Amino acid sequence: MAENLNLNDLKVMESKRKVKFGYMWALFCAVFWGIWYLPGTAVWVLNPFDDMSAVIAADYGNSVSLVIVAVLITALNALTVVIALLFWNAILGKHKIKELGRTIMEFKHCSKWFFLGSICGLTAVFGSYLAMGFIGAAFSAVAGLLYPVVGSTVARLWYGEKISKRALAGILIIVCGGIAIYAGGLVSELATGNVQWFGYLGGLMAAVGWGLEGAVAGKGLDLAEPDSAITIRFIGESLVWWIIIIPILALFGFPMLHYALLALNPMVLLVLMFAGITFGFCYVTWYKSFPLIGVGRGQGIGNLYGLFAVIFVFLFFGSSPGWAIIVGGILCVIGSLLMFTESTGNVESLRGD
Repeated sequence: MAENLNLNDLKVMESKRKVKFGYMWALFCAVFWGIWYLPGTAVWVLNPFDDMSAVIAADYGNSVSLVIVAVLITALNALTVVIALLFWNAILGKHKIKELGRTIMEFKHCSKWFFLGSICGLTAVFGSYLAMGFIGAAFSAVAGLLYPVVGSTVARLWYGEKISKRALAGILIIVCGGIAIYAGGLVSELATGNVQWFGYLGGLMAAVGWGLEGAVAGKGLDLAEPDSAITIRFIGESLVWWIIIIPILALFGFPMLHYALLALNPMVLLVLMFAGITFGFCYVTWYKSFPLIGVGRGQGIGNLYGLFAVIFVFLFFGSSPGWAIIVGGILCVIGSLLMFTESTGNVESLRGD
């Protein structure tokens, strides 16, 4: 049978195989990402973070205390992801470790994109933890659903990744969902005079940061393997937190290192490692999807994480989202499904001519 296939038939078969695996990786990303909100929510109520928040609030107020605690949690999250990813690369074999070293050394042409992506991703993860701390996990998960809009737009303007009419329609529906998410919460809080501005800012940081990171990663993945790329991205984030931001906050008098050491207890480490494993594998599958189906489509399918996150948070914590979050989340999922159901022919060529 293979002898009767011409070159064009083989190209079509290979394209369909790539698209199939790309969608599969993006869907795995959505599941792991949704699960991450369980340890991400639980860690806020564990000591030493609960005590740290109370101590800082006594001197600086509740808002500042939540921001500082979010910094430490995000920094610890980055470390646990690095550990999980290094372990993952070691399991894959010595050639992966060698590839990781080779990719790091190719800074000018390759790894610079992933270090740049680490800055974008750092902003996103920190923003997501801010939204969790100030408003809640359900809002944090759904607010970030705007990120495919940013990623698709930047990928289109920067390196000409194609956006079909169907994908554009999905993006516009996601925008409408984002408006519902933010407007509904703001209207109700403005009526009470108690607006959690840092929480809404965190949601926007997550959407913009993850969108930009996807576009940057899409550029770098032209030259690197996803397993090495994502490890470099989190090594870069960890270096920024622990060499620059944490020491600066410690110099300003915040007890960062003291509470970081107190976090080295079995229960907290268990929750943090759970977060590191789920978030690490979420990122591995996310990065694997980009070269196969493009940044916009990979982000569109990964966007289903919001649905999984709301379901998991409700099942484990009994936290139900408000009507605005539900409506906005449904719109975002519909927009993602529009991108998901795009015909294979539209995905064969990801870049413009």
